[in-house]
Amino acid sequence: MKRILSQCIKELAQFCRDKLTLALAFLLPFMTLVIFGFAIRLESKDIPLVVQDFDRTNLSNSYIERLYATNQFVAKEWSGNDPAQDAIDRGIAKAAVIIPPQFSRDIQAGRSTKVQVLVDATDVNNARVIKNSIKAVTNFFMQQQGLLPSVSSITARIRLWFNPGRLESLYIVPGVYGVVLWIFPSLLTAIAMVREKEKGTILQVYASSISATELLLGKAFAYSLVAILEALVVIGLGSLIFQVGLIGNPIILLLGTLIFVIDSVLFGLLLGVRTSNQNAAVQGVSLVGFITSLLLSGFIYPLNNIPFPLSLVSNVVPARYYIDITRDVFVRGTGWTSVWFDFIMLILVGLVFFNVSRRVLSRMQLSS
Repeated sequence: MKRILSQCIKELAQFCRDKLTLALAFLLPFMTLVIFGFAIRLESKDIPLVVQDFDRTNLSNSYIERLYATNQFVAKEWSGNDPAQDAIDRGIAKAAVIIPPQFSRDIQAGRSTKVQVLVDATDVNNARVIKNSIKAVTNFFMQQQGLLPSVSSITARIRLWFNPGRLESLYIVPGVYGVVLWIFPSLLTAIAMVREKEKGTILQVYASSISATELLLGKAFAYSLVAILEALVVIGLGSLIFQVGLIGNPIILLLGTLIFVIDSVLFGLLLGVRTSNQNAAVQGVSLVGFITSLLLSGFIYPLNNIPFPLSLVSNVVPARYYIDITRDVFVRGTGWTSVWFDFIMLILVGLVFFNVSRRVLSRMQLSS
């Protein structure tokens, strides 16, 4: 135990002396939190829309006003021989609505009329949102004008559970915690481990009586303390800036964060013992750590949408389980019944990381 504590104190002393490492530990996670928290938006807003009205009556104007009253579309003006299609082709608008000249006449005569809608489907999800929005507006307009029965046979009373205000920050920010606390603690640990090789001090460790287990535990203990400070800074500032309050059991968040940052540090140790220079370590964290935590953790894209065989890889991504824990604590608040499996997986993955690192480092000590 004394050797482990000595190794831990040495690592903390080296960490505190390096100002660049301090900035990497606390400034960059905060910047990442702010950028991700404000930049990522999953709901389409301010969609540019061009309306070509050939009817020019009070009824067509009412329909156009209803389209823009949703606050989802922004009016765009464009002229030309075919302004609707031309605006979409040039990227001026994402959708165009063409109202025929017989629009109000057909409606007043009780005949059906066709409104043409052109949608830029380059972004499939955005196109789906535009299509559903225009359909909903059209149905509401028809009901308002008495063209649909006022009483429907089936009435759906929908209540938004957990997030009735549809605040995207409640979904995004807890996910950012998982991405940030996975990348930076592992990056710091991997760089610290590789630095021993580049400076040659690892040979002194090999020649000493300290074992691979003691060396790894000493470094893991030191950078776990740093990672806990990072977690306090990131989660604390995130709660203040984005007004994301704790609604679940705080013990779940504390234990989940502790186990997760230890996993992150152990992952950095694994990369550190497997790579020989800092460039390779940084690339390893960027490729394996950042991409998987961003794309295969459920942070942005639902896990059900991940195709096979990448869906198998997502099962061993620790950020997936921690994000589930944070979203439960900050959004759902359902408690242990929904997150107990996440804790088991985080513990198992951490044990695998440590065992593989210990074996690799033991072989390196014997070969030296």
